[in-house]
Amino acid sequence: MPGRITSLFRTELPIVQAGMVWVSGWRLASAVSAAGALGLIGAGSMKPELLREHITKARAATDRTFGVNLPLLRGDIGALIDVVAEERVPVVFTAAGHPGRHIERFKRYGATVVHVVANVKQALKAQECGCDAVVAEGFEAGGHNGMDELTTLTLVPLIADAVSVPVIAAGGIADGRQMAAAFALGAEGVQVGTRFAATVESSGHDDYKRRIVEAGEGDTVLTYRGILPVRALRNPFMASVEREERERGMTRERMMELHAKGRERKGIFEGDWQEGEMEMGQSAALVRDVPPAREVVRRMMEEFHAARERLARSG
Repeated sequence: MPGRITSLFRTELPIVQAGMVWVSGWRLASAVSAAGALGLIGAGSMKPELLREHITKARAATDRTFGVNLPLLRGDIGALIDVVAEERVPVVFTAAGHPGRHIERFKRYGATVVHVVANVKQALKAQECGCDAVVAEGFEAGGHNGMDELTTLTLVPLIADAVSVPVIAAGGIADGRQMAAAFALGAEGVQVGTRFAATVESSGHDDYKRRIVEAGEGDTVLTYRGILPVRALRNPFMASVEREERERGMTRERMMELHAKGRERKGIFEGDWQEGEMEMGQSAALVRDVPPAREVVRRMMEEFHAARERLARSG
């Protein structure tokens, strides 16, 4: 499927595996890239030297293009950027901050830079500062979300109409039918998180993967609204957050106090059902097994082409 996205990433397929914290290590990223899509190492849960180790191992595992996802609000983001630049990682996805402050460092060695956005204003700023593409992420997505609570179905065409750079759709996408819908909305690629979190190569805990498979519609909840929205599975901890927000409200200080206890690690990496944040998107309801990453890519493309053929016949 030649197009602007595959040309930018030097991949065969316009599918990007999201760089999720505690899930997206070198095993998952290299497996996705080896399957013809773009794998991303999630730097959000890594110290600089651990990130360097994952980059080195990914290079040893595949000769295909892979990238790194960088959350720009990290306190040690300068050190993480140093590692990415020194290792000359060819594709850099940034999120949660302004990419313009760092983009020249990546462009200097020829990297492709993509920024994750939640509204048109952010997309225009990313394009203006030189990003090669944007990810339009709807609030169905797992983990941290935008304040606007715009759905993927609304956000993608808004951004596709506003920018000239390629748009990658994200948020609630787990199969090829949704990928076909995203293309109909103006996207040229898709970024997939929760579906890849429940794969053999994911570094998430087996209990976390099992919870994704068992999740049904309505089992995720969006909390910390008005501060830093987070979508995760409704478990005892998230239910307590819901109650606190409803009864007393939630301050930024209180949210940071809760997060300081390593909730993401507990839920995703350690599989702690009681006290962890098991971040996942609404698409968890569509995930029914834990296959190898290559199988996820194969299925998505098969479903994508089947969906397009159905649409062509119905027209």
